[in-house]
Amino acid sequence: MSEGYERIREQVCDYAKRMAIQGWVTGSAGNVSVRVPDEEDRYVITPTSVKYEMLAPENIVVCDGEGDEVIEVENAASFELPMHVAIYEARPDVMAIIHTHSLYCTILSVLRVNLPPIVEELVPYLGGEILVSEYGQSGSDEIADNVVAALGQKAAAMIANHGNVCVGKNLGKAFAACALLERTARVYVESLKLQGLGVGKITTLPDEVVETEMGMYEAIRDFS
Repeated sequence: MSEGYERIREQVCDYAKRMAIQGWVTGSAGNVSVRVPDEEDRYVITPTSVKYEMLAPENIVVCDGEGDEVIEVENAASFELPMHVAIYEARPDVMAIIHTHSLYCTILSVLRVNLPPIVEELVPYLGGEILVSEYGQSGSDEIADNVVAALGQKAAAMIANHGNVCVGKNLGKAFAACALLERTARVYVESLKLQGLGVGKITTLPDEVVETEMGMYEAIRDFS
């Protein structure tokens, strides 16, 4: 196995454990992947059914878009591989994907409530209002297509009755997007509670600010 694969497997394992430490997943839920640079149809992804506290780089799977292993390991690729591959095929700019079941994003996904631009960081770093996908069963082509549609050209989407997915030029950017998305989702859920009690009214960013910051998103999206 090439040294490049070894390094990427270590990175995927590291970020998967960070995801678990943040409390964004439980057990073996969620998944992390990287598109192998300069290798057509090659992906490095977390395995199915391995708890994160037990996860090691040698468990991380290198596979093609069909899930066929490029290197021999005992573990199978994540059940959500089709969703990752669909995103990579639709978004040539994306090199890393993190899918979590973080609490506040999942609450919004169950309610089918999109996340509007309520804080300054959301637009320049995630690309504007974050949409909830249409429902699709986990692991199916339907959920893959629905997530791709909800993601569009943004850095994040919420997955109906499921969680969220964040993308980036590298794992660091995808991880930062997950953190920002969950924090903003929490702000929104807590604000909705207070609004329901008659305390204030949720106000989104002005349209002209969103337009300006969308230009910022387009400018910085491809930076490493």
